[in-house]
Amino acid sequence: MVDELRSRAAPLRMRPRRLVTADPALPRDVPAGTEAVVVGAGVAGVSAAVVLAERGVRVTLLEAAPTLGGRLGAWPHTLPDGTEQVVEHGFHAFFRHYYTWRSVLRRIDPELGFLAPVGGYPVVSRRWPAEDLTGLPAAPPLNLLALLARSPSLGLRDLSGADSAAGLGLLSYDRATTTAQFDDVTAAEFLARMGMSERARQMLFEAFARSFFCNQAELSAAELVAMFHYYFLGNPEGIGFDAPVTDHLTCLWDPFTRVLEKHGAEVRTGVRVERLEPDGHGWRLALGGETVTTRNVVLALDPGALSALLAASPRTAATAPRLAAQCAALRVAPPFAVTRLWLDRDVAPERARFSAVSGEETLDSITVYSRLERPSAEWAARTGGSVVELHSYSCGAPDAASATARMRAELAALWPETADAGVVHLQERQEATAPAFPPGGAGGRPGVRTDARGVRIAGDFVELPYLAGLMERASMSGVLAANDVLAEAGARPEEVLGVPQRGLFAGLPVTPRPDGPGLRIARRARG
Repeated sequence: MVDELRSRAAPLRMRPRRLVTADPALPRDVPAGTEAVVVGAGVAGVSAAVVLAERGVRVTLLEAAPTLGGRLGAWPHTLPDGTEQVVEHGFHAFFRHYYTWRSVLRRIDPELGFLAPVGGYPVVSRRWPAEDLTGLPAAPPLNLLALLARSPSLGLRDLSGADSAAGLGLLSYDRATTTAQFDDVTAAEFLARMGMSERARQMLFEAFARSFFCNQAELSAAELVAMFHYYFLGNPEGIGFDAPVTDHLTCLWDPFTRVLEKHGAEVRTGVRVERLEPDGHGWRLALGGETVTTRNVVLALDPGALSALLAASPRTAATAPRLAAQCAALRVAPPFAVTRLWLDRDVAPERARFSAVSGEETLDSITVYSRLERPSAEWAARTGGSVVELHSYSCGAPDAASATARMRAELAALWPETADAGVVHLQERQEATAPAFPPGGAGGRPGVRTDARGVRIAGDFVELPYLAGLMERASMSGVLAANDVLAEAGARPEEVLGVPQRGLFAGLPVTPRPDGPGLRIARRARG
């Protein structure tokens, strides 16, 4: 029988792996009276709340913001012409190997009819021709060979000059080995060690690395290698992704609220948890002048908010010193900035709906919302304008207005037709809520289970037993937190699928060739 957690990504084995199996011998539903409080209603918190509520747990979902969603949140906004729109924190790609998140999304739409393919995934630059990463084979090494054959940025000279050990590291992802080899190395050092041209580094790696909200000099190379495996080398679905055809409030958060309430959950927004303290065999949450007690808590907060909550909860810190230390050590990534522009004219017809940007100081991606989602398309059709969103993932600008000015100037250099476009309206935000993955940080972040019995942690920064990234890591952590509550109540776990957890050469006796570039697979001794 194949070990789903140890099997490698390979051309004939590129399929989802069953990471958690539902045990049919256990009851589906929990005993009457089982309850839980979920703090934070982003992807992680909603994933936990939905699984728990549909299994019979009496769930209370608490969210400090006025709307659900976290970094995927959305809220109503009125334009100067009176048009009602919904704006979001920024474009998010719903990759097709987000198996856990898509399973949760099927609770609101079994056919996922609100998602549609975005199309190409170009990486654009003012220095070099665009790269398009879509349409590559899913299996290694075929995807690398196809990339080499068609990429204008990657040539034989790059491969011949590449460091074999670094290249082998990309193809040999294994959690323990990769962490030991590369966690203390920065992503910038690792990419420099690859020995590729500046063009190849910028067009193929820089845009990818920055999409995790971190600068290369502040990102662990082990995290970069893990994410490269997750999104490219070990992904059975390929690099294509989908996006909602309408705003997130309409297609995600209002339907999730209805599903939760249908299962008896209480959804409360605008409620901030100020302290968490032990209360006999359970926990007491202070919500301003109100308290809530529970036996089961899922803390699905962003890393900064989680650190602040534990710092304000000294009795919990004393009860759970390991959790307190882990939360105190969490680091938040540099701010990200999002600016949405309602322009008085359309952009050029050849512009992609989504483009990653390489080589600019501030601008990291461009999304033409008027070609992506229905409400923006309707506004553009009525006015003759366009709706364009600019995103800086690791923004060095001092404030949102400065970020907007810089991104607009860089947009004009990339897309000259926008230079003279009039801005009918704009929405701009800058915030620091994404997790950092600094060198040397592996093993120091909290896991789902903690030394505070009954308290689980969920979020896209959590140390998981399985490989996942971004929205999928958040959703998987929420489902695993729910599974821990279900296990304590004697109910079966929710099934969890994932990508192949190891790279093509993981565990094989592969060494760099001593006589030049390339790799050599050693023969096993026969005895």
